[in-house]
Amino acid sequence: MIFFAKVINQGIAKREKILLNFQGKPVYLFFIKDKLYFCFLSVNTQTKPYSNMYEYFSGKLVEKNPTYVIIDNQGIGYLINISLNTFEKIKDRESVKLYVHFVVREDAQILFGFADETERTLFRALISVSGVGANTARLVLSSLSTEEAYNAISAGDATILQSVKGIGAKTAQRIVIDLKDKLIKQGFSSDKVGISHNTMKNEALSGLLILGFNKTTASKVLDRVLKKSTFNSVEALIKETLKNL
Repeated sequence: MIFFAKVINQGIAKREKILLNFQGKPVYLFFIKDKLYFCFLSVNTQTKPYSNMYEYFSGKLVEKNPTYVIIDNQGIGYLINISLNTFEKIKDRESVKLYVHFVVREDAQILFGFADETERTLFRALISVSGVGANTARLVLSSLSTEEAYNAISAGDATILQSVKGIGAKTAQRIVIDLKDKLIKQGFSSDKVGISHNTMKNEALSGLLILGFNKTTASKVLDRVLKKSTFNSVEALIKETLKNL
């Protein structure tokens, strides 16, 4: 919303649009017919931190490797950058659902995909830190698991973050300082990191018990299967577990 606009100069050469910060408020400078205008922009604090054009993509995996995948959806191929964590979870699948973060730059529009919402939440938290871009955040999530990264931040252990290529001492400290309390306030916890995993396991275990399998045996096999890959549904998890019982 524009509060006001005013001509502050005339006869000045036409230039590109400029966004400045004046006393904590965004100020937009722009030229119309060689006249320089400016306006203060209101900021809607109720807006969600990330208002993405896309929430997720699902479809057939046409191409996959440790850094990106191509998903075919309705005859359109989407190139989506991924972390090694996500690759490990989807590498054996023929179709997939990835939660995405859409990055728009002057020279590119880039999609980053994640096997679960928890990894995307941590990715978004990382890129909110000054000096940490999308590729650096992806590198963190490729070098450390979501749980390892969160535990390092919550414990204030910058040394673990420094083990990631491209993360220096200052950046590691900044990540810890900026995100330690922020993630807790957002309800992010080590329990939440594994909640979808645990919920799916419990539901699958209940199903196997109904089928007559021993609880201890079924639980051990479920753990073994879940370590190898992730599943989009309880049904898929049960089917894979049955092959190993």
